[in-house]
Amino acid sequence: MNKKRICFLVGSMAISGGTYVIVQHAAYLHDQGYDVTLAVQEPFTGQTLAWHDQASRLRCVPIDAAKGETFDLVIATWWKTALELRHFNSPRYAYFVQSIESRFYPASEGPLRALVDSTYRLPVAYVTEATWIRDHLKTTYGHDAALVRNGIRKDVYRTTGPVISPRNRKHQPRVLVEGHFGVSFKNTALGVRLAREAGAKDIWLLTGTPVKWVPGVSRVFSRVPMKVTPEIYRSCDILVKLSTVEGMFGPPLEIFHCGGTAIVFDVTGHDEYIVDGQNACVVHRGDMDGVVTTLRRLLNDRTELARLQAGALKTAEAWVSWDASSSAFRNWVDVSLDGPTVDRTAIGEFCDKAFSEYVRDEQQRLAYIPRVPRHRLSAMASRFPAPLLRTLKQFEAAWEVLFGPREVR
Repeated sequence: MNKKRICFLVGSMAISGGTYVIVQHAAYLHDQGYDVTLAVQEPFTGQTLAWHDQASRLRCVPIDAAKGETFDLVIATWWKTALELRHFNSPRYAYFVQSIESRFYPASEGPLRALVDSTYRLPVAYVTEATWIRDHLKTTYGHDAALVRNGIRKDVYRTTGPVISPRNRKHQPRVLVEGHFGVSFKNTALGVRLAREAGAKDIWLLTGTPVKWVPGVSRVFSRVPMKVTPEIYRSCDILVKLSTVEGMFGPPLEIFHCGGTAIVFDVTGHDEYIVDGQNACVVHRGDMDGVVTTLRRLLNDRTELARLQAGALKTAEAWVSWDASSSAFRNWVDVSLDGPTVDRTAIGEFCDKAFSEYVRDEQQRLAYIPRVPRHRLSAMASRFPAPLLRTLKQFEAAWEVLFGPREVR
């Protein structure tokens, strides 16, 4: 019996929560006997893959190299990859929706947001990781998306194991801020600023941005391998995660498994496992004073902190493993493989129409905006030498912490 050929279309293999999830599912399918390929849009090297312990054993190829092959199922995993489906030879196509990605862009970029949203109208099979996304796809686009919640690596994220520096009940609780800089909805710099306002004396930072220091931060962990992250979590008491756009975000669940708790906004997806006052603290989006007050309370009340950490651990113990999650994902793959075929020509015509409307509307928008579009600035920056890019990222992070607005974006 020939192995079923599954191709995931991936935007980037660099460190991110979305790529982490894709690699977990892909590795499981590989181990179950499927022929799995990851076709990647952005350039990558062996070093790019090194952060995840499963990525290097998967077949990862540049996306253009995979377009001449034939697959049994091609799965888009990011809106830009959804527009690439038309170029792949397969009887069936699918879309793994990890967030409603139009929300990644400001309201001022209406044509781009409309283009992103148009990908959710593609006539393909759908699967998602969060209840709110499933409901949105149904009510807005009429899709009956399968729901497969993300699992957790129980072998990696646990209360026992190595630490960077032990927690110390004689000292003030240690705070961890997590997230990228330069991504407005992550609000990473804001998390650092509010932790400082709350009087946190020992603030650590875990980020995918290439920085070595950040004002007010005791220790910076940049682009660390996945297996090092539990050592950081086990060293910290409270995670401050203030993103305002999420699918089903992983860091709070990961620190739950390592004995910590979290402070988050009431962002989409938080209610998949976070219960305010039981295992973490949920603050209304944009309530900066609420974040400061809540963190200050936990810094000064060890009893309350311990109660939340105990609740977080109960949540962790009941949560599914990655094997269980990926087994459910495999079931969805099998259903999709037996499902109706999809007309590749129809996908192409759909994408042509969506992109044509985007170009028309974007030209009209730019006619009234005398500035360089954001995507052109990004393209220019991508051509800078790597050392210069790292310096710019370092400067950007420091600037955001010191002078950024005290508001969510």
